[in-house]
Amino acid sequence: MAEKNTAMAANFVENIIDGDLKSGKYVPEEIHTRFPPEPNGYLHIGHAKSICLNFGLAQRFGGKCNLRFDDTNPTKEDTEYVDSIQEDVKWLGFTWDDRRFYASDYFVKLYEYAVELIKRGKAFVCDLSAEEIRAYRGTLTEPGKESPYRNRSVEENLDLFARMKAGEFPDGSHVLRAKIDMASPNITMRDPVLYRIAHATHHRTGETWCIYPMYDFAHPLSDAIEDITHSVCTLEFEDHRPLYDWLLESLGFDAKRPHQYEFARLNLTNTVMSKRKLRQLVEGGYVSGWDDPRMPTISGLRRRGYTAAAIRDFCERIGVAKSNSLVDVAMLEHCVREDLNENADRVMAVLDPLKVVIANYPEDKIEYLVAENHPTRGGHRYVPFSRELFIEREDFMEEPPKKFFRLKPGGEVRLKHAYIIKCEEVVKDDAGNVVELRCTYDPDSKSGGAAAGRKVKGTLHWVEAKNAITAEVRLYDYLLTTDENGNVPDDFLAHLNPNSLRVLKDVLIEPSVRYTAEGTRYQFLRKGYFCVDKDTTPDHLVFNEVVGLKDTWGKVKG
Repeated sequence: MAEKNTAMAANFVENIIDGDLKSGKYVPEEIHTRFPPEPNGYLHIGHAKSICLNFGLAQRFGGKCNLRFDDTNPTKEDTEYVDSIQEDVKWLGFTWDDRRFYASDYFVKLYEYAVELIKRGKAFVCDLSAEEIRAYRGTLTEPGKESPYRNRSVEENLDLFARMKAGEFPDGSHVLRAKIDMASPNITMRDPVLYRIAHATHHRTGETWCIYPMYDFAHPLSDAIEDITHSVCTLEFEDHRPLYDWLLESLGFDAKRPHQYEFARLNLTNTVMSKRKLRQLVEGGYVSGWDDPRMPTISGLRRRGYTAAAIRDFCERIGVAKSNSLVDVAMLEHCVREDLNENADRVMAVLDPLKVVIANYPEDKIEYLVAENHPTRGGHRYVPFSRELFIEREDFMEEPPKKFFRLKPGGEVRLKHAYIIKCEEVVKDDAGNVVELRCTYDPDSKSGGAAAGRKVKGTLHWVEAKNAITAEVRLYDYLLTTDENGNVPDDFLAHLNPNSLRVLKDVLIEPSVRYTAEGTRYQFLRKGYFCVDKDTTPDHLVFNEVVGLKDTWGKVKG
């Protein structure tokens, strides 16, 4: 379970709740928040911020947080999304206990509230089309025009609304609208639509209903039904707050009714934070699915190898603000890197192998050398060493520049956990490509041995040839490129990075990872952090690159 970092300053929502407690408006156990996702896609990193905020507030003040699915649009919703959302919330470290609700739980009650608004003369059935309603709404500088159906009698409206519910009318022919003010400076208050007709099968209620409440109607009333005290949502709903209040006041909810508070949504560089756009990526085949490791979905980040603790840390660090801003994705990577640095075991893997033969090492000999699993957490493993092994191709140069402290003709390096070797001969194929290095080793230079104190400037990772495991490694770059300000342009599909995925088929890894489980994370020495992918089988090991060792954000901010 996530805990509040008391070193962080309280955010403005916490200050509001503190004020409500001090004034006696609420006692701690009455504090009640909710996380209300629409089950029309997978959650992304922006939703993680909302999850951490809403569940975190409940934990901070000793209250409760509900998980409530806003399932009021049956044409786009699916149980697959319901299941994925629950998995994501649990993975992040939060629980709703017995407080999982659906807007569809309240369809009967919401219908009754709509009838009550009609009886009070505050709602009417409108026959205008969607296009006509938009045309009648007016602009920011011009008032709207009243619908010709606005002054229908209460009796006629009740009859038409009942017939809408009974399925007598086709989709789009009628809507229920609030009767507020077509001259309001807030366009949201210009007689907004409360109910629409949709002859569609709902994932929970089947075909029981053919009219469905709009989000702006269902949300405040669901909050009130559940005794929510602080309804926290993102900044784009600020203009909707007057409607939120109008509905609750019009239906007679008392002074302890819910109140809406808005915070800035998360915007990340190189990232789209729209389920509609993410759906385009999935349905267009630009990615392998909602959990593609390049996606900013929580399931994609989890598959890639990001940790729940790192995401919670990131959400805490970025804070809760009242104005929108753009966060560098490098900050998220920094949080992941910090967590994995503390918790991921080290292993050796060679991504681009170059063969090394140690000429003075016995041909039939193999020894097992002790290697530490982690520099601070301790633990050790044994790695095999023999006459033939592999190093990274980039760790050798025939004509190196100055201060090249890796292997070169006549040069010496230390092999991590092993011996010092010297390059004696370079073997090339007919095309002039280097295919093998002939080296010698100093048997007295074994790491930890009595003569291990002899110093050389370079230390390389390596993998012994006979026992190495061949694996597939997937290297990632950002899925999208940005403009000069770090934003992804609106035509984001034209800015897909063609190099966002690179697959290496013949990576060699030390045998200690042979039976590793999906989701296990390692630091490949000198290369970065990697995670075992779900595509792994007993015969085929697949790793995703989680994040590299280079920390651009940490260096800038440190």
